[in-house]
Amino acid sequence: MSKDRLIIFDTTLRDGEQSPGASMTRDEKVRIAKMLEKMGVDVIEAGFAIASVGDFESVRAVADAVKNSTVCSLARTGAEDIDRAAEALRSAESGRIHTFIATSPIHMEYKLRMAPDNVVERAVAAVKHARNLVADVEFSCEDASRSEYDFMCRIIEQVIDAGARTINLPDTVGYGEPGEYGEMVSRLMNAIPNADKAVFSVHCHNDLGLAVANSLSAVMHGARQVECTINGLGERAGNASLEELVMAVRTRADIFPVEVSVDATQIVPTSRLVSSITGFPVQPNKAIVGANAFAHESGIHQDGVLKYRETYEIMRAEDVGWNANKLVLGKHSGRAAFKARLEELGISLDNQAALNLAFTRFKELADKKHEIFDEDLQALMSDVQPEESDVKYRFIGLEAVSKTGLKPRADIELAVDNTPQQASAEGDGPVDAAFKATEMLVNSGANLLLYSVNAITSGTDSQGEVQVRLEKDGTIVNGNGADTDIIIASVKAYLDALNLLEAGVLKAHPQRGI
Repeated sequence: MSKDRLIIFDTTLRDGEQSPGASMTRDEKVRIAKMLEKMGVDVIEAGFAIASVGDFESVRAVADAVKNSTVCSLARTGAEDIDRAAEALRSAESGRIHTFIATSPIHMEYKLRMAPDNVVERAVAAVKHARNLVADVEFSCEDASRSEYDFMCRIIEQVIDAGARTINLPDTVGYGEPGEYGEMVSRLMNAIPNADKAVFSVHCHNDLGLAVANSLSAVMHGARQVECTINGLGERAGNASLEELVMAVRTRADIFPVEVSVDATQIVPTSRLVSSITGFPVQPNKAIVGANAFAHESGIHQDGVLKYRETYEIMRAEDVGWNANKLVLGKHSGRAAFKARLEELGISLDNQAALNLAFTRFKELADKKHEIFDEDLQALMSDVQPEESDVKYRFIGLEAVSKTGLKPRADIELAVDNTPQQASAEGDGPVDAAFKATEMLVNSGANLLLYSVNAITSGTDSQGEVQVRLEKDGTIVNGNGADTDIIIASVKAYLDALNLLEAGVLKAHPQRGI
């Protein structure tokens, strides 16, 4: 018996980016979008076009770059939002406007301050307006899991009549319970007269740790689109995890009446790219993509796996992209091989100058580290600094001294507005000293919220990848740095965050999304 197709709607670039500190630049969004396209994701929600000029440009850049997936922009129900989304999507091979309004009593009364009749009127007008601009319109009942059943029947029937062809029922605050939530989906689909004219979708948050369970319950009850993110990224406790949803459907094909077209071998590389760009490390015991997801410590488990893999493994590690990160390049590799491997990883360089800069950094790394893996290349490309004229702060050199019985000290040289400057400072450790010396030169006034170090690969010659999260005047940014010297990596990450603050890359969301 043939199965229905489950549409995978990825919102890493929109809802995932709403995690504090997870904001991405336009180029970073394009890199992730291309990996999602390579994976075979059906719909990529690229951003909230009206939120800022930067978000608009990011949506437009993704629309330009992606050809095989539908590119979507979120919009509130105002005409200005919808027009801005349509403009950003103009170049898309397949574009979708995703408009939403809250439908729960608590949201309508206290947030929107609108009567239910006015909410229905606003929703219908928005869908009609969007439908005049694009062929593909999705409508969401924000806070659906706390909305009244009769009201949702009413508003959904009318927006379908107005032209919406996807109806999303978000569990916006993670309040849903799998049995209750799945039943809500089936009741609506069975009660609404024109429900057969739309695909029903779910968008679940993980506040109670039930996002994936709620999504899968909805699929069992008739939903045919799931909205999710790589690594479960998202504001508060995050969203339903794409990798968990996809592999649950694949692994339990005996019970799920759907199939997905995702190339699962791209899951781990995409997970690592998103982690590297956002600075949110994947916890070791995270399902599918965590470092321990296929590790066996127990002797009983090890014995069983050696005798017959299926005794303790329900999936093959290689099916989701593990063990594919082989040695790819070395110090004698040429520019063409380097560029080709980057393209295989979904990384494209716009011009010769960018390629030259990246290749120079690669050669520098190859002199320090004999074996270079895909993870190293991902980190290298996340760490490559723009041309000198594009950043305010640029790392030049560092000398750090740490000796038992002596106060650690760091001497640092930076280019500030392309002018070399030097400073020295002592600290509680070499990293602390390096940061204090940096602050003597930049005087940023920023607060350090997070300092995190991860080894990119195994071995003592592994690059250390550092994430630094800074806050200033309510703006939060995340900087990345990588180097075989962890102190240098730390300073690079700190400078990256400072440059993001200087550039003002964070948008201010006019309204939190669904």
